[in-house]
Amino acid sequence: MKTIVILISGRGSNMQAIVEAQLPLKIAAVISNKPDAEGLAYAQAKGIATAVIDHRPHTTREAFDQELMRCIDAYAPDLVVLAGFMRILTEDFVLHYSERLINIHPSLLPAFPGLATHRRALEAGVKIHGCTVHFVTPVVDHGPIVVQAAVPVQRDDTVQSLAARVLQQEHQIYPQALRWFAEDRLRIQQGQVNVRDAATLDTALRSPWEKS
Repeated sequence: MKTIVILISGRGSNMQAIVEAQLPLKIAAVISNKPDAEGLAYAQAKGIATAVIDHRPHTTREAFDQELMRCIDAYAPDLVVLAGFMRILTEDFVLHYSERLINIHPSLLPAFPGLATHRRALEAGVKIHGCTVHFVTPVVDHGPIVVQAAVPVQRDDTVQSLAARVLQQEHQIYPQALRWFAEDRLRIQQGQVNVRDAATLDTALRSPWEKS
């Protein structure tokens, strides 16, 4: 069975979705850069090991990332899962976990990398918004895309209402992407992710426009 380590900075709702999906993966640990991250208590209640590597005492990003790598590597994970981990990672960190570091971003990449994605989507007047699971590269919010989910933008949407609908899709596609990883169905070839037997996509990935 493959092993993952999950990194969080807050309540870890995507981490919770991954845990509750009961995937054929071992979650070796949940690690946070914030001692008061709400998701740590949830993980502990589920019997998952937790650790805190507080970024604040470190004078540089490089120093923090080195300590974080030491903590992660102690668990020898097959994959490192970013689930609301609100730190920009250094190139050395990303390259250390090349093709073993995955993230979820609340936009349809390559549109709206960075922060405030929902506000920017509304300001741009896009008709479709969504979320993306991707492997991480040294370029922020960039890398081979595993899966995306789209949601229609409604006329009366606020940042909060749009974010809530996108988050629902995040909780569907992140566990699905990790299930594919557990089943050894993901291949990165020429900068793109191929999913073996992609025709058998889980019904949870239906477009919001499709009828059940």
